[in-house]
Amino acid sequence: MLAVAILAAGKGTRMKSALPKVLQTLAETSMVERVLNSCSGLNPDRKFLIVGHQAEKVKEKLIHFPKLEFVIQTPQKGTGHAIQQLLKVLRDFKGELLVLNGDVPLLKSETLRRLINEHRRSNASVTFLTTKLSNPKGYGRVFANKNREVSRIIEDRDCSEEQKLNKLVNSGIYCFNWDQLAKVLPNLSTENNQREIYLTDTVAMLPLSMHLEVEDPGEIKGINNRHQLSQCERLLQERLREHWMENGVTFIDPSSCTLNENCTFGIDVIIEPQTHFRGNCRINNGCKIGPGSLIINSDLGESVSILYSVVNEAIIENNVSIGPFANLRPGTKLDKCSKVGNFVEIKNSSIGEKTKVNHLSYLGDAKIGKEVNIGAGTITANYDGINKHPTIIGDKSKTGANSVLVAPINLGSKVTVGAGSTLTKNVPNNALAIGRSKQLIKENWFSKESQS
Repeated sequence: MLAVAILAAGKGTRMKSALPKVLQTLAETSMVERVLNSCSGLNPDRKFLIVGHQAEKVKEKLIHFPKLEFVIQTPQKGTGHAIQQLLKVLRDFKGELLVLNGDVPLLKSETLRRLINEHRRSNASVTFLTTKLSNPKGYGRVFANKNREVSRIIEDRDCSEEQKLNKLVNSGIYCFNWDQLAKVLPNLSTENNQREIYLTDTVAMLPLSMHLEVEDPGEIKGINNRHQLSQCERLLQERLREHWMENGVTFIDPSSCTLNENCTFGIDVIIEPQTHFRGNCRINNGCKIGPGSLIINSDLGESVSILYSVVNEAIIENNVSIGPFANLRPGTKLDKCSKVGNFVEIKNSSIGEKTKVNHLSYLGDAKIGKEVNIGAGTITANYDGINKHPTIIGDKSKTGANSVLVAPINLGSKVTVGAGSTLTKNVPNNALAIGRSKQLIKENWFSKESQS
């Protein structure tokens, strides 16, 4: 049997934040959620989250995780004290206890599987992850022989100058034989500089302690401040971009672009500099996105081109051109071969096949047919101060520059709207609609003005 315990009780004062440290995010996902996701594939029999500081806020964030048990640690007296809280709830448990840290978010599932398998193979009391760091400051030093048998771990604060030269460090990720751990947990003391109960002290108490070195130090990188948070964000972004570049995506300037695990890309996609993807995005083959674009929770068909624009919760069909400087808001749907040009805003509207909205227009709550031409400065006046109203424009219609369509309004097919018109009534098929005041000319006006 396997139980997992995630340590998430600390205050994280060095983050200088009102948010609990474990709820700080990397690529839009909190650190503790990342840790939970990394162990979900292990199918543990029980999962514990040991909480303390702002426990209710952490619980609320994680309520959607099934069968997650919360254990309160108060006061917080160290990692050993945290695991001591499990002595009652795991009284009759037989098996392994995997101990993870809620602020070590880049650990891979395959590394955890390897740790568990190695622990079971060696029949050790505890097996834990280690790595070698060129600058191990802040990490506990691991002292072991060539057979990977560990004699002890000494925390950085408690190391002598000679011991600090050891570059093999403890990750804080352990796989314990629970029966053996439970016997020594009550014997832990606070005889150290921090006056805390260290879980690392159990290593010297157990019959056989082993370590497993990981090749990528980034996997076990912990986060205590915003500088370290940014370092982990950079590592995660590099990992994500490398994955997609290996699968047919071109990043012109990779370090200037960000994404998350919920984004998927087809082949021959080109991502220009300063382009970012948020939420659930699906980008199909042959798209060219950016530079300077933001795509949020959107679905892009094949061969879509987006330049200096924001696309938020939109559905874009094949061969659509967007931008520069377009703002597509939630509920927008662009059919294939349509075009949205510069300084166009569209909200909760569908744009038909081969329709063009080339510049300086606002379309809200509108249904636009096929092969429509929306003239520059066309506005659907959809809000009456209380409610939103729809605008419908039929196939092959066209609006002149600076047209205002006061909703609710329905324009038929092959309608022409004269430039500068304000329309408040429905227009039938094949009609010309003009709604503007008669032009008034007063001659010699300038000379009169100059005399006054």
